[in-house]
Amino acid sequence: MTHKTTLQGIGAAIAAYALWGLLPVYWKALNGASATEILAHRMIWSLLFLLGVLAVRRQWNWLQIIRQQRRLRLTYLASATLLAVNWGVYVWAVQINRVVEASLGYFINPLVSIALGVIVLRERLRLAQWLAIVIAATGVAWLTYNAGALPWIALALALSFGFYGLLRKQTPLGSFEALTVETLWMFPPAILWLSWLAGHNGGIYHDPGLWLLLISTGVVTAAPLLFFGAATRRIPLTMIGILQYLAPTLQLLLGVLVYGEPFSTAQLIGFSAIWTALVIYTGDSILAARRYQPITPPEQKRG
Repeated sequence: MTHKTTLQGIGAAIAAYALWGLLPVYWKALNGASATEILAHRMIWSLLFLLGVLAVRRQWNWLQIIRQQRRLRLTYLASATLLAVNWGVYVWAVQINRVVEASLGYFINPLVSIALGVIVLRERLRLAQWLAIVIAATGVAWLTYNAGALPWIALALALSFGFYGLLRKQTPLGSFEALTVETLWMFPPAILWLSWLAGHNGGIYHDPGLWLLLISTGVVTAAPLLFFGAATRRIPLTMIGILQYLAPTLQLLLGVLVYGEPFSTAQLIGFSAIWTALVIYTGDSILAARRYQPITPPEQKRG
């Protein structure tokens, strides 16, 4: 891997996570539409955009796999449902000025994924990883105690995306193809919902600016995936694991500095516990990756 390739990979990863991190700005601009309407438009226009990209790339071999495996189709129906929940809750959280709590969901999501790996896939954790989970759980408990209620928006986002990742881990298609299948599943209910809104004087039909933003949700959805795919081909997953925290960090900063959401000392303590857990987990992952990295024989280094 050349230095130029690494820099390109880092740049692509930063672009992907920056776009995901700045999504609250986009959803705020769509405040004239309801969260369910935005979700329906996102499913429809994402599907059309993805199909266009796949047509340009001439990537249709995956259709044969989908046609032949009923269980795989049902798996993607389940993952599509989880994705719809995740997208819908996130847009709604932004609309009701809960961007900070939404960012918490994506901070704890990697730790939820670890827990699911242990419980469902019977993966074994190292001591540092167990420590990270305990510290993160303590942080969530602290936030719950001080708020007087569970941070359910954060937990809904973390759990829905955690289970989504678990399902996707067990499927063979790439991210673009898989998302196409998922949006295909969601296309009929999305069309039905928008048709119902139109029949009951709902929906956004007289504002060209809002229409353009709604149509562009397909590009907004797919663009970070393109950058993310380019990054995974150029840099190690451990580096991607570190950069992924850029997205919720940007969301947190937007919530506090731009949208003026409260961020108390109690919240800072709870977030700090979760950040500590992420540092421990990420550091342990980097050390483990270096420990198990194959050593290149001296004669191969001279080429």
